[in-house]
Amino acid sequence: MPKSPKYLLIGSTENYSGKSATVLGLSHQLQQKGLDITYGKPLGTCFNSSSGTVVEEDVQFIALSLNLPENRIAPTMLALDEPNVQKRLRGEDKTDYQQSLIQQYLHKSQGDLVLLEGPGDLSEGNLFDLSLLQMAEVLDGAVLLVARYKSLLSVEALLAAKGRVGDRLIGVVINDIPVTQLEAVDTLLCPFLEQQGIPVLAMLPNSDLLRSVSVGELVKQLKADVLCRNDRMDLLVESLAIGAMNVNSAVKYFRKRRNMAVVTGGDRVEIQQAALETSTQCLILTGQLPPPPFILSRAEELEIPILSVDLDTLTTVGIVDRTFGQVRVHEPIKVQYIRQLMSEHFDIDRLLSKLGLTPATALS
Repeated sequence: MPKSPKYLLIGSTENYSGKSATVLGLSHQLQQKGLDITYGKPLGTCFNSSSGTVVEEDVQFIALSLNLPENRIAPTMLALDEPNVQKRLRGEDKTDYQQSLIQQYLHKSQGDLVLLEGPGDLSEGNLFDLSLLQMAEVLDGAVLLVARYKSLLSVEALLAAKGRVGDRLIGVVINDIPVTQLEAVDTLLCPFLEQQGIPVLAMLPNSDLLRSVSVGELVKQLKADVLCRNDRMDLLVESLAIGAMNVNSAVKYFRKRRNMAVVTGGDRVEIQQAALETSTQCLILTGQLPPPPFILSRAEELEIPILSVDLDTLTTVGIVDRTFGQVRVHEPIKVQYIRQLMSEHFDIDRLLSKLGLTPATALS
């Protein structure tokens, strides 16, 4: 009889904390240790139905990155979207999702460890009886929480989470820590959490690369027209600059930044020119005014896309800013970086011993 797999649920204290990135880096390390893993996301949030079949984008991406065979990808049972929520509230959806979870997840041979990506926070999924804790209890799984560091007060959310998750909490990953704060986290926060019975398995420094967003994603979020270099939608933007000052100040300001998106009026030709000669990944022109031909040809030459939006500067900046905060890790360069970051900072051996798993082989 095959031994039953262990279950590890990866959750977070709030949305966009870095769960998918943690799953990517962690599962790679587990594979390196020779463990046979299954991955799934019972509650889906990002669906793509372009191919006619509906697939959860994160699941598809992670399964591909890890080269998982079909029988090591666990099904997504439900989309957490408006129509499904309405059906549940009206009483039209009476499904016992915990029962479905048992049928689809517990009675299958799934290797040594089943890694499940949980909902966005500790409350999400309650309506369907599929919150992080409810799933952990049904599957008798352990919970690893990812928390984005904001200040030392980030400790509050972790203490509250420990209160809710209890002994199932096997450890936490503290993510996105500014370099200047690493020492405080290491000397104050971590020892305190350990005393409270909350093992800190990783402290991950913040990274401009991981927060970066592709020009293509900005086009999508801004519903922008691409005026040139449609072929460079893969360029990654790490910061945002607003060209609203006089040109001398703008040049000084632009020179201090790297890989930026510059938002400026379509009529601010001198600012556009200054931006093109610095570390700019795309120009975003507001007010629907086309730039003069010489700007377009210079951008063409430098391979810098120019986007035009039918929005004012304030709205544009708000959308770009929000996009930075909700970025997903679907670029190969980010995957490489995450793997490296996790292998340097995540204590995989401590996790395995807590799960009671022994590495099958130490693959080089």
